[in-house]
Amino acid sequence: MAEKRLDGKVALVTGGSRGIGGAVTRLLAREGAQVIVMARGIASLEEIDDEVRAAGDLPLTLLPVDMADIETISNIGDVIAHRCGRLDILVGNAGTLPPLGPVANSSPEDWSATFQVNVEANLCLIRNLAPLLLDSPAGRAVFTGSFLARHPAAYWGAYAASKAALESIIRVWAAETEKTKLRVNMISPGAVQTEMLSKAYPGGYPRKALTPENLAPRFLDLVLPECLRHGEVIEIAAGNATFL
Repeated sequence: MAEKRLDGKVALVTGGSRGIGGAVTRLLAREGAQVIVMARGIASLEEIDDEVRAAGDLPLTLLPVDMADIETISNIGDVIAHRCGRLDILVGNAGTLPPLGPVANSSPEDWSATFQVNVEANLCLIRNLAPLLLDSPAGRAVFTGSFLARHPAAYWGAYAASKAALESIIRVWAAETEKTKLRVNMISPGAVQTEMLSKAYPGGYPRKALTPENLAPRFLDLVLPECLRHGEVIEIAAGNATFL
C-alpha cells in the first residue's frame, strides 16, 4: 500500500464540516492526517465523521465551536496540545456572510459581527496556535480568502473589507515567519458552490462556479511537507466567476 502523504500529521480545519472545509477535511483524512474539525453544528460534525470512518480513514476529532466565541477559541491551543500533543496544519476556512447591501445603508452591528468571525477569530487562532505550528518540523497554515478582497463589487462591503483585512494579516504573519519552517499562504477563490453562495444568490448563481471538491486539492498542495511556497495569495476562479 502506498504511503499516504500526511501520515502522522495533525491538522485543524475550521468550518470543516461542510462546503470547502468539508472537502478539505475529507481529502486530508484520505491522505492519512488526524483531522480536528471545528464547526458550530454537532450534527454536521457527526455526519462528516461518519463519512470519513466509512471511507476507512482515521476518525475525526470533533470540536463544536462557534467562530464568534472568541473566549473559547482563545483556549484552542491548550485543547489541541492536551488532546493531540502537536499541530502540523491549520486550515483557517470558517467565515460568515452578512446581509448584502449598500455601504451607506449598512448596519454597524453587521460589520462588527462579520469582522469578529472573519478577522478577529482568525487572529485569535494565529496567536494561540502559532507555538504549536512553529514546533512542527513542517508547520503549514492556509486560509480561505476571497476574490472580493482585491476586486470589490457593489453591495459586498463588510464581507470584502473583512477578507481584505484577513489577507493583510496573513501577509504580515508570513513576513514575520519567513526564516522559520512554518509556511503560511492564502487561497482566494472566486465563486464556489456552497451554502454561502446560495445565501448570496437565492435565485441561483448566474455564472460558472467551482465545486469544493475541485478546490480542495489546492489546499492539499499547500499543506504538504515538501511545499515551500510562503506568503502567497493564490487567486483561483472558475471561468468568469468573481464572487466569494
